[in-house]
Amino acid sequence: MGDEVEFELNPDGSGIIFQIHQRKNYLSRKAPKIRGSSFKGERLEQIVASNIDQVFIVSSVSEPTFNNKTIDRFLVTCESSNLNCNIIINKSDLDDGKIVSYWTSFYTKIGYFTLPTSTVSNQNIDVLENIIQRKKSLFWGPSGVGKSSLLNKIYPHLNLKVSEISYSTMKGKHTTVTSRMFFMGDDTYIIDTPGVREIEPYGIKKEDLGHFFPDFRNFINACRFNTCTHHHEPGCAVIKAVRDSLISEIRYESYLRILNTIEDDMNL
Repeated sequence: MGDEVEFELNPDGSGIIFQIHQRKNYLSRKAPKIRGSSFKGERLEQIVASNIDQVFIVSSVSEPTFNNKTIDRFLVTCESSNLNCNIIINKSDLDDGKIVSYWTSFYTKIGYFTLPTSTVSNQNIDVLENIIQRKKSLFWGPSGVGKSSLLNKIYPHLNLKVSEISYSTMKGKHTTVTSRMFFMGDDTYIIDTPGVREIEPYGIKKEDLGHFFPDFRNFINACRFNTCTHHHEPGCAVIKAVRDSLISEIRYESYLRILNTIEDDMNL
């Protein structure tokens, strides 16, 4: 999705691709585990899209419940691909506990553009419409957070299929089943992706993971060891920064969870 190609059309409407241009970037993740599979080892890379100008990681206040650890996994995946990533906190009209203000401030301080939205109250719909103009934007996130609803609000003629969450699991149902790219005119492209229930970055070594946490970067080079995993090593400047409240314990916990996943893969 998003590759630039040269092709020729046949009289019957079919076509032949004869050249695929080099990608300027691409977003990928570990291919999801296949249910019932007994395969052990490093999972394959799954490319989500290519030649992207910006990624919007879409979450929701509720239905399904906001999960910062899931957002952090999406952020690391985008950072490892060197992509410009932003955060949308959707369904702000359901916020009755100041979730939106807390997490908007939290991620803004780290350096991420974070936008609360609502398709009910129309909060920031005009802002979102403005910042996707003349760019290729990918909307990515868990099932049920309202990616397609946001795009329908901006471009009603898309008429993307949407559905409610499953109240038995309180998780979103898969409505979009495949990634689709739409040309909206004026060099504006949007990519709507299926909801993701499992997200793991691909190809990251445990000693490199910290580089994909922007809030760690001011401290990493001060670690005693250049292969420091910021977990147990003596002289770790990141651990000290956490203790000194210079790095959020919440983010550090997310880091350790992702690190543990990487270590598990390497030991299989």
